Parts: sequence; structure tokens; C-alpha cells
Amino acid sequence: MRAADIATVFRTFLVILVLYLVIIKYDPLISVFLFLIATALDGIDGYLAIWQESNHKISFSTYLKAAISKNRIAKASISRYKSRASINARFGPRMDIAADRIAEYAMFIIFLYLGIVPLYIVIAVVVIHSFADALMGARGTSSEMKTKTAKLIYSSNISRALINVLKIITFAYLIFEYVDNYPQIFGYILISGLFIMILLRGAVEIYDSVI
Repeated sequence: MRAADIATVFRTFLVILVLYLVIIKYDPLISVFLFLIATALDGIDGYLAIWQESNHKISFSTYLKAAISKNRIAKASISRYKSRASINARFGPRMDIAADRIAEYAMFIIFLYLGIVPLYIVIAVVVIHSFADALMGARGTSSEMKTKTAKLIYSSNISRALINVLKIITFAYLIFEYVDNYPQIFGYILISGLFIMILLRGAVEIYDSVI
């Protein structure tokens, strides 16, 4: 098994562990810390796939430079190895997406079970992700957006960073809300913001896939 796949499986295990800790109302700081590690591994497994495909030539600094800067040389190098990794490790990208969805759905479902997240939000999230993922699978990758709007709202580094930060803040706060009785109003605000962002990104991805 590739190092990237091991990281993917491990972050899925961490999410499941977080769910258990939330249910038993264990120290919320521990739960949030483990959730942060699981989220960080989402980026690290992508790097590990490229690092392994490049025969350990791509450093983490080069990977970060390509992600956060406009350095065309770094971006071209990463893109080349990413394409090779997608071909040589057929299940790697799909496993990564599966792990993303498991983490997101699991967090939504646990807070639905605990009476914090409304049912309609969970249903809407699952439906829009299902259609978007199916169309993305037919297209091949979410990085090949055709319209400028889709590139900005869905595949840009800013958009991806924003949605990940919003997920971290929202789920971390909901953990504190359930375990330590933090005010519900802020939880509602964060859930609403995350829900709107997910719908917007999903709608853009679906539109870009069918035009």
C-alpha cells in the first residue's frame, strides 16, 4: 500500500475515533485536536502521492510553493507528477474523495443524531455531493474546470482553503457546543455558512460538468 493510501486510511480512523469521543463527551480539546490532525492529513496524503511518484524528488516546500504561489515552474512540476500518480495509482484519488466524504458525512450525521444539525441539511449535502462526485468521476478530476467562475469558486486554492477552514471551525465549535454547552446560536450561524458554501460549490461543479 502506498504511503498516501496509509495516510488516507489513518485519517478515516481518526475521524471515527473523534465521533466516539464526542458521543461519550470526552475532553473536547482532545477531540478537536484529533480532528485537526485528520484534516491536515487530507493535504499530506496528496503530497505523499506526488512525493512517491517523483521518486522522492519533490520536497514539501516545493509542494507548498505550487499550492500557495503563482510559481509556474513549481505548478507545472506538481501537475505532471499528479497526472502520473492518477494513472499509476487508479484507486488513490477515489480513496481520497471517499475519505473526504466519510469524514464530512460522519460529522454531519453525528450532530444530526445529537440533535444539533437539522435533517434537511444532511440530506441536501448528501444529494448535491452525490451528483457532483458522479459527474466529477465521469470527467476525471475536479482540477479541470472549464469556466472561470468554477475555477474561482470550486478549484482555486483560496476556495479550497476557505471551505476546509470553515469545516474545521464549524465542526470544532459543534463539538464544544455538545460537550461543554457552548451557545447554540453561533453553531447555527456556522452551520448555515458551511451549508451555503457546500451548496454553492456543488452547484458550480455540477453546472461546469454539464455545459
